Amino acid sequence: MSENKKNIVSHDYKVNKALREELLDQKGKLIWFTGLSGSGKSTIANLLEQKLYETGYNTYLLDGDNLRSGLNSDLRFSDEDRKENIRRLREVSGLLLDAGLIVITAFVSPFREDRDKMRQMLNEGDFIEVYVNCSLEECEARDVKGLYKKARSGEISDFTGINSAYEAPLTPEIELKTDVITLDECLNKVLTLLLKI
Repeated sequence: MSENKKNIVSHDYKVNKALREELLDQKGKLIWFTGLSGSGKSTIANLLEQKLYETGYNTYLLDGDNLRSGLNSDLRFSDEDRKENIRRLREVSGLLLDAGLIVITAFVSPFREDRDKMRQMLNEGDFIEVYVNCSLEECEARDVKGLYKKARSGEISDFTGINSAYEAPLTPEIELKTDVITLDECLNKVLTLLLKI
């Protein structure tokens, strides 16, 4: 055990997640969008948050680019830094979830093990993995941020889908084939599942 961990004692706070959820009149959930760059994660996550907000839910959206411009600005794109990026995301998501919020994340999160660690941290049903499944060819054709072009020309190394691995979820709660169905259909699939739980 590290010296730091030996000196840390958790405080027994009286206001907990259950009380916060009761106050907010909602169940905290973590909706984790994963998929290649350009697959539509951020677009669908943004539409989902708008819809939930309009319906009266308290939400918070964490997006990969936004966290990398602040909290994770010291990280690069090596496998090690990607794992640290997602570790920090897990910690922030856990805090927001404990606040009783519906947390929506949109991150490539390429490694299955890292996503599974988040699932294991939470109660059954609190983690909803949404695999935004879009072919590499379509993601590259969209190239929303111009990143695939840079990766192909060697300007970017360790780019997921080109020269760094992406491990697709084996049993996600939802799979959205964004090169086959419309954004509205994607949104409705997510909302339909949320209404059941």
